[in-house]
Amino acid sequence: MPKRVDHAERRTEIAEALVRVAGRRGLHAVGMRDVAAEADVSLRLVQYYFETKEKLLLFGLQLLAERFGERVAARVAAAGDGPDPRAVVEALLMEALPTDEESRTFHLLYTSYAVLAMTDEALAAQPFIRNPDAAEQALTALLRQAEEAGLLYPGADARLEAVSLLAISAGLGSSVLVGQRSPEAAGEVLRHQLDRIFQGTAR
Repeated sequence: MPKRVDHAERRTEIAEALVRVAGRRGLHAVGMRDVAAEADVSLRLVQYYFETKEKLLLFGLQLLAERFGERVAARVAAAGDGPDPRAVVEALLMEALPTDEESRTFHLLYTSYAVLAMTDEALAAQPFIRNPDAAEQALTALLRQAEEAGLLYPGADARLEAVSLLAISAGLGSSVLVGQRSPEAAGEVLRHQLDRIFQGTAR
């Protein structure tokens, strides 16, 4: 009896191969043949599951986003039962910093995809922007909850602060990748920004 193929598992294995090779060589330098070699499968099989490189890249980014969400959840859980809003916000922002191999790859590939999409119409047509929008909406919701609980300084605008924090986090992440500053120094900047927003939680 022929072995039954788990197609979802096979797609994930191919996407993980993309992430590994792109983490080493950069997203711009990766082709479908490279991914096939990394996954130890045929190019035809990669093309069967992902008709185009653009679809493969998008699936790889979605996989990274799922893993990022799992890491944030683990960091929040480590903060104890019923963490305060600041702890949740801090977990989300700190997890996005490239502090280890997985988070470094996450930041590198997301940044690379955004840059490539500026000049590649096929990449730009993929729904990449949904994940950054989702992060912005989630952070805004967290800050609004904190505002309703009286935890933000008067005059703080939840949406604008969310946009600012995500932009700062992205810039800090890039500065860590290029060696401008350490992850610890980047974390200090983020905590300083949170001290500016949250009342009575300076650390």
